[in-house]
Amino acid sequence: MHASFLNYRRYRYFWLAGFLALASLAAYLWHQPEGAPPNGGTWLGYTLGTIGALIIVWLTYFGVRKRRYGSGFGTAAGWLSAHVYLGTALILIAFLHSGFQVGWNVHTLALVLMLAVIFSGFFGVYAYLRYPTLMTRNRDNATREALLDEIAEIDQNALNLADAVDPKIHAIVLRSIERTRLGGGVWSQLTAHDDSDAALSSLKSAVDEREKKARKATKDSPTMFAMVDFLAGQAASDKQSEALRKLIDLLNRKKNLASRVARDIQLQALMEIWLYVHVPLTIALAGALTAHIVSVLFYW
Repeated sequence: MHASFLNYRRYRYFWLAGFLALASLAAYLWHQPEGAPPNGGTWLGYTLGTIGALIIVWLTYFGVRKRRYGSGFGTAAGWLSAHVYLGTALILIAFLHSGFQVGWNVHTLALVLMLAVIFSGFFGVYAYLRYPTLMTRNRDNATREALLDEIAEIDQNALNLADAVDPKIHAIVLRSIERTRLGGGVWSQLTAHDDSDAALSSLKSAVDEREKKARKATKDSPTMFAMVDFLAGQAASDKQSEALRKLIDLLNRKKNLASRVARDIQLQALMEIWLYVHVPLTIALAGALTAHIVSVLFYW
């Protein structure tokens, strides 16, 4: 999804929605009902109400249309463009229909729900325009699957290196892997994180401790025999220190990759989470609109 749906066919639906909004405003300004302020009970109120109700029904149908990939009745981009612009024009049409009169009743409830649906849709437009670009930039021309595969490979190499160093180091690396949460439910996606920082801190402390012990052992070797014993053990210690440094490099690389994957998942979740608000509100609006129409036709 990209910005082309906004300028679809040279802003066809922008001009259509603009004309509809301006025509409604002109009719509202021209219309002078006798004995009462403008309201939904005049002929213009009924006309604008009918137009608004039809637009709401059509906008609601978009959820069905976008899943019919083989439909020959317009393109998905065209429907989306009309959905955005007509939904925006609906704000003015609805207020003109009511004569800007609100109260504590089912009519105002329908208006409030309609505004909530429209403004949640505005966030959806922003999300589809903004987040895909951020996701592409964050992935750096790689796919999420490729990044996850590289993380899995780093995890395995890190465990192999940790085995050659110390059981405690192995436990630190394993705990870091187990505490890394990428994916899952909506909340897990929004709070995705990697636990490499804690592991890196522990490993760097281990390296510092080993170097401190090495310096202390050098000072505490008073005889030639003790020095020979120390140097013999130092060879194995040097290999372990080198393995630790490689382990730190691997975890730094994993931290970078995991941060990119976590950000990618978060952006994906933000692109979709607004629908958890938009769709239920749309259903509620359909119910409130039905109650509004029935009460006007039969009880007004």
